[in-house]
Amino acid sequence: MDVILFRTLGLLVVAIFVAMIARRIRLPYTVGLVITGIALALARIETGAVLTHDFIFDIILPPLLFEAALCIHWKELRRDALPVLVLATLGVIISALVLAVGAAVALHWPFSSALVFGVLIAATDPVAVIAMFKETGVKGRLRLLVEGESLLNDGVAAVLFALVVSWAQATGGELTTPLEVGKAVALTAGGGIIVGLICGLAAIAVSGRTSDHLVETAVTMVAAYGSFLLADHFQLSGVLATVAAGLLMGNLGVLNLRDDNTLSLRGREFVVAFWEFAAFIANSFIFLLIGVTVAGIPLTGTGAAALLVIIVLVLIGRAFAVYPLCLLFAWSRWAIPIRGQHLLWWGGLRGALALALALALPPALAMRNEIVIAAFGVVAFSVLVQGLTMSPLLRMLGLIPKRH
Repeated sequence: MDVILFRTLGLLVVAIFVAMIARRIRLPYTVGLVITGIALALARIETGAVLTHDFIFDIILPPLLFEAALCIHWKELRRDALPVLVLATLGVIISALVLAVGAAVALHWPFSSALVFGVLIAATDPVAVIAMFKETGVKGRLRLLVEGESLLNDGVAAVLFALVVSWAQATGGELTTPLEVGKAVALTAGGGIIVGLICGLAAIAVSGRTSDHLVETAVTMVAAYGSFLLADHFQLSGVLATVAAGLLMGNLGVLNLRDDNTLSLRGREFVVAFWEFAAFIANSFIFLLIGVTVAGIPLTGTGAAALLVIIVLVLIGRAFAVYPLCLLFAWSRWAIPIRGQHLLWWGGLRGALALALALALPPALAMRNEIVIAAFGVVAFSVLVQGLTMSPLLRMLGLIPKRH
C-alpha cells in the first residue's frame, strides 16, 4: 500500500511540474503530459500504474464527464440539439463504416475486425475534446457543438461496439439488422439517461435539505459516480447517465441563480471549484498513463506504414461524418459555418474512451493485438499532433484572438 501511495504521489508531483512548465512555454497541458509519459517509459522509470478498461471507466470518466456537463446551459444545448444528435449518431456510423471499408481494402483486414476497430475509434472522446477546449479558450456555439457531440457519441459508440464485437465472435451468425441495432442503442442510451435523471433528481432533493457546502459537494460526487455505476450494473450507458445527472444538477443547481435554488451560494461556488480540481487530477493521470503505455506498445504485426494508413483513414472517416452532415443544415437556422466545420473535423480528438474499448476486447478476437496497437497509435497522433496544432489552426480560422 505504501508503494502504491508513493507512486501515485510521484505521478501527481510530475503532473504539477508539467502543468507549470506547459503554462510557461505555452504548450498544451495534455500534450505535455503525454510527452512526459513517453519520456518516463523510455527512461525505464517504473510508475507502477497500468492503464486498464476498468481504471478508465470506473475512476477517470465519471468526474470528467460530470464536470463538463455541470457547466453546460440546457437552453444552449437545446438550441443546437438536432445537429448535435445527428453528428453523435449518424456521424459515428458513417465514420466507422468508412474506416472499416478502408482498412479492409487498403490493409486487407477481415471486415469483422475492421468494423470492430472502426466502431471503437469512430467516436470523438469527451476527455480529450474538453481538455483541448479548456486550454485553447474557445467558447460559444462551436464549443458547445463539439463538446455536446463528444459527450453523446461515445454512448452510441459503446453500444455499437458491444454489438459488433458479439457479431465478430459469433460463428455462422447473421449480421444484426439495422432495426435491432436501433432498438439496442435506444434502450441502452435511453435507459442510461433515465438512470442519470433519477440520480440527479434524488441528489437535488437531498442537497435541498442542507446548507452545508461540504455535504452538498459530497452529494454531487455520489450522483456522478453512483449514476455511472448504477447504469453500468444494468448494462445501460454509464457515460450518458453521468452526463444526464451533471446536466440536471448543473441547470437546477450550479447554474441556477434564482432565490429558490436548492444549493446554497457557497455550495455552488465550492461544487464548481471541487469538480475543476477533480477534472485536473483525472486528466493528469490519464494523459500521463497514455504516454507511458504508448511508449511501451510494440509494433509487432502493425508496421509504421500501416499505422500511417490507419491514421489517414480515421481523418477521412471523420471528414465524411462532418462535412456531408453539416451540409444538411446549410439552409436552416442550425447552419454551421465552414470554419466551424473545419474545427469539428480536426478537433475530433480520440483519447481515453477508445483505449478503454480497445483494452476491453476479448483475447480470442481476430487481430486483437493489431487493433489495440492501432488504437494507441491513433490516440497518440490525436493528442500530440492534433492537440499541438489546434491553437494555430484556431488562430488561422479566426476563432480565437491572435497573439501579439
